[in-house]
Amino acid sequence: MITTHRVWKYGDNINTDVIFPGKYTYTVDHNRSELAQHALEDLDPTFASQVQPGDIIVAGRNWGNGSSREQAVTSLVAAGVYAVVAISFARIYYRNAINNGLFPIECAAIIPRLKTGDVVQIDMQQHVLIYASQRFTFRRFPEAIQQIIQAGGLIKALQNSER
Repeated sequence: MITTHRVWKYGDNINTDVIFPGKYTYTVDHNRSELAQHALEDLDPTFASQVQPGDIIVAGRNWGNGSSREQAVTSLVAAGVYAVVAISFARIYYRNAINNGLFPIECAAIIPRLKTGDVVQIDMQQHVLIYASQRFTFRRFPEAIQQIIQAGGLIKALQNSER
């Protein structure tokens, strides 16, 4: 299945304090709408009010470095972000993304071609990003990882397997 997504583009070394400001870590509960309101607010004050379900984030190197704060993933999921496409991810962020149902796609070749507002198609079965009739492959997720993400995260996947 091929899906279509609008791009939000950011740079290198975007850390978890910028993705979800640390000042809210212990003041915002895990209410989805409240988390979504603060997603990327220090980096892009327009993001939370303009992001649409299915949008993707495109970034440079080392997306999600810093603390292991789960809200840096869950705020984006709550805002409706489908995937983050980056040159590379901080390893804890990468796993937190999978555990919370957010696709972390590494695809360096497409990054310089995109800007905010562009439209990209993603074919998860063929592990391809499509932009301006060009195809950019990314590493295939193992079946178990795909199932976790498609279930909406690890906890939901485990709950589904118990039924």
